[in-house]
Amino acid sequence: MQLRSDITDDCLSTGMLAQRGWTAAAIRRFLGEPDRTSPNPVFRSAPPMRMFRLARVVEAEGTESWQRWRERFVQRSHRARTAAETRRAELLAEIAALDIRVPALPAATLARLTVAHRNKLAQGRPPVTVEEVDAATLRRWMVTYLRHVTTIEDAALDGFYARAGRAEATIAIRNTVFAVIAQTYPELANEARRQVSRRTNGRG
Repeated sequence: MQLRSDITDDCLSTGMLAQRGWTAAAIRRFLGEPDRTSPNPVFRSAPPMRMFRLARVVEAEGTESWQRWRERFVQRSHRARTAAETRRAELLAEIAALDIRVPALPAATLARLTVAHRNKLAQGRPPVTVEEVDAATLRRWMVTYLRHVTTIEDAALDGFYARAGRAEATIAIRNTVFAVIAQTYPELANEARRQVSRRTNGRG
């Protein structure tokens, strides 16, 4: 097989091979042992990097067997992604249809219950009254309080956790709860969206 003249006899690491579409199994199958090893440039204590000559990689990629493997791998990856996206869409649709109940309270009642809840959690600190709390802080506390008193059927949660994994289901349900709070209390919608954004960006 005649190699392109602009390809030199450089070596590629396994990370570079991954960028070209190789998997660990494909490296073992089509390339075998590395042509040489090289110390890890970032972590000196890490195992040596396995290096493969570019010319040998290109030659393997030109074989019919590698191209058949690559085509099947791409097809399997596409099917897996499509199936995962379908399952996620179905999960989100079911979560959106959950019977999530946020108590609809008069503004004064909600403020009183919110501050009482905050005082109960803030053990060791002097209690505050509704009048002592600024409007922005009160809205933040209100959304937090409403999240804590929102009810969802436990059996439904157990089913979602088993099918989708606790982490993904928890995020989807939490965001749905924020949406229900915003719908029930339009005056808290901006604060609910702000808290969703903070959690999405990993800021608590």
